[in-house]
Amino acid sequence: MSNHRYLPMTDSDKQDMLAVIGIDTIEELFSDIPANIRFKGELNIKEALREPDLIDYFQRLASKNISIKQKPSFLGAGVYEHYIPSIVDHVISRSEFYTAYTPYQPEISQGELQAIFEFQTMICELTGMDLANSSMYDGPTALAEAAMMSAGQTKKKNILVSKSVHPEARAVLQTNAIGQRLNVIEIDVKDGITDLEQLKANYDTDTACVVIQYPNFFGCIEPLAEIEEITHQEKAMFVVSSNPLALGLLKPPGHFGADIVVGDAQPFGIPTQYGGPHCGYFATTTKLMRKVPGRLVGQTVDDQGQRGFVLTLQAREQHIRREKATSNICSNQALNALAASVAMSAIGKKGVKEMAYQNIQKAAYAKAQFKANGIEIVGSQPTFNEFVIKVNKPVGEVNNQLLEKGFIGGYDLERDYPECSGHMLIAVTEVRTKEEIESFAKEVGALQ
Repeated sequence: MSNHRYLPMTDSDKQDMLAVIGIDTIEELFSDIPANIRFKGELNIKEALREPDLIDYFQRLASKNISIKQKPSFLGAGVYEHYIPSIVDHVISRSEFYTAYTPYQPEISQGELQAIFEFQTMICELTGMDLANSSMYDGPTALAEAAMMSAGQTKKKNILVSKSVHPEARAVLQTNAIGQRLNVIEIDVKDGITDLEQLKANYDTDTACVVIQYPNFFGCIEPLAEIEEITHQEKAMFVVSSNPLALGLLKPPGHFGADIVVGDAQPFGIPTQYGGPHCGYFATTTKLMRKVPGRLVGQTVDDQGQRGFVLTLQAREQHIRREKATSNICSNQALNALAASVAMSAIGKKGVKEMAYQNIQKAAYAKAQFKANGIEIVGSQPTFNEFVIKVNKPVGEVNNQLLEKGFIGGYDLERDYPECSGHMLIAVTEVRTKEEIESFAKEVGALQ
């Protein structure tokens, strides 16, 4: 038995279990299913492999992946490679955090609750908002929840969302809106940012919220002050999706009058992990505190005056009457939220600002290198750590050639924007070196 990583089931075990439930064969378990709808024959699947062969099979599959550990990556589009302090992995690997689930019993979950409380606090400081919940699954689901909350609060049906918001986030929003019978109206992009004239034309008394990304999917900085003015004309809600690292330097959405700020905490302490899992955040105003999806961790004192932490304002359908629940979210990303908290604590306020500054500077240096190698930079808007270049071949073809040269290229915008043929979204973070940037720009130039 000790040679197995799991407990195998023997024929004797099967017979014992069948005897307990009073039948002779496994087939009898399916006796209630009419014979004429049961599948007869052999399933078209391969025979089971022995454990060593199975491990070898999956290792060979895994080796086909190209990792950012093997080649420098200029691919972003919502998931970014950043510096992760080594302490992050040490802390989250501790068994009391690694195996913790939901801290329902505060008297034995003080460490977990405090970690979540610190996450909430740091998100509030970055976003300029009054409160944040104890994390969500990821940025796109947090954005969808913000729009749903806006519709519930305003009792209005129209959601205006810029096409400069991440395409996958907009897809999640559309799916949620169908269930709530809401209308999602997408606003076009003009010169890399939201078309303000079209936004004004679509805005009316039935607008529940306006959804903007800052920096947007193309890396550009949206004019939040102007958008806020449009949004609050008829008391719609202003929802801003933000990269939290960018807020280390950019003026936070809360200072522009945002009602809800959401995003993904992945840039802090969470590896790219081939796209997930990550950790969403959701921050809002005190006025909307009782409408927040998920849960909040609050700080209090016990009967001896000692500081303590508790789950509070639990508005999930697990905790209160279903029809009164604000959301059916039943869990959160506590371990990833902890990773983000540890990373932010280790990097510190000055460090976060320095990281953000390096992203801006290195991206600007990359732009200059592309121009020097004859590559067109699309648009003239200010950007954070991403920008768009124009190549004169299909982006997929260019990326395959770049891979052979030892680079992971940028994102093919034509996948989501048919009008953007030959447009590549480039991400440059603080981990990219001067030499890598120069070599990459030179290789892209040579492929034209």
